[in-house]
Amino acid sequence: MRRPGRRESSIDWIFLLPAIVRTADFEMLRMGLPGGKITNVKLPPLILASASPRRSELLRQLNAEFRVVPSNATEIRSEDLSPGELSQINAYRKARVISKQHPDDLVIGMDTLVALDDVVFGKPSSLAEAREMLQRLQGRLHVVVTGVCLIHLRHHRQRIFAELTQVTLKPLSVTQIEAYHAAVNPLDKAGAYGIQEQGDMLVESVEGSFSNVVGLPVERLRAELECFA
Repeated sequence: MRRPGRRESSIDWIFLLPAIVRTADFEMLRMGLPGGKITNVKLPPLILASASPRRSELLRQLNAEFRVVPSNATEIRSEDLSPGELSQINAYRKARVISKQHPDDLVIGMDTLVALDDVVFGKPSSLAEAREMLQRLQGRLHVVVTGVCLIHLRHHRQRIFAELTQVTLKPLSVTQIEAYHAAVNPLDKAGAYGIQEQGDMLVESVEGSFSNVVGLPVERLRAELECFA
C-alpha cells in the first residue's frame, strides 16, 4: 500500500469484524447492518455533509436525528499521500465548509476511496473508465477506506479518523463486468461498484466493516458520536 519513502500516516487502522463475510451473507447485512443504535446520549444537532442516500440510510440506523447539507468542497488527489491520509483530508475539507455555515451543529464529513496496491480509485468519469477499474480489481484483494471528520466549530471540537475494510472480488470476465454496469450505475461509486447493489455479482468476501464499504462505518461512528456527546 505504501511507496518507498512515503511518510507514515497517523491513521488508526481498526478491523471491527474479525469474521470474513461471504457473499451468502450480503442480503442479511443489507437488511440490518451491525452497529447498534445510539442510546441515552444527548448530541448537538447533526448535519451529514453528503448527498449520498446510502450514507443517510446508514446514519438513520443509529437512530440519530440529522439533516443533510451536501458539501461542495473539492476532493484532492495526490500520489504522495496514502489512501487513509487522502480520505481523512477530504473528509475534513467537506466537513469544514459546512461547519463554517453551521457552527452550532456537529457536522459529519466523509470520503470513501478504493485502493489496490499503490493505486487509488475514486469515482469513474465514464463507463469505459468504470470497466477498466473493475478489470484491474477483479480477482484481487483490495481495500476500501472511509475517512470521517466530526467538527463542532462553536465548541472547537474535532475528531478525524479512517476505517479500512478488505474486499476480494471474484474473477470477472468483460461480459460479467458489463452486465453488472448494465444493472448498476457505477459513476457515483468509488471503484466503479457498490457492494449494496448487486454486490453478490462481484464480491467474493469482505473482511472488516461491511457498512464501511457502503460509505459510512456505522460501528466506529456510533462509538465516536457517543464520545462526542
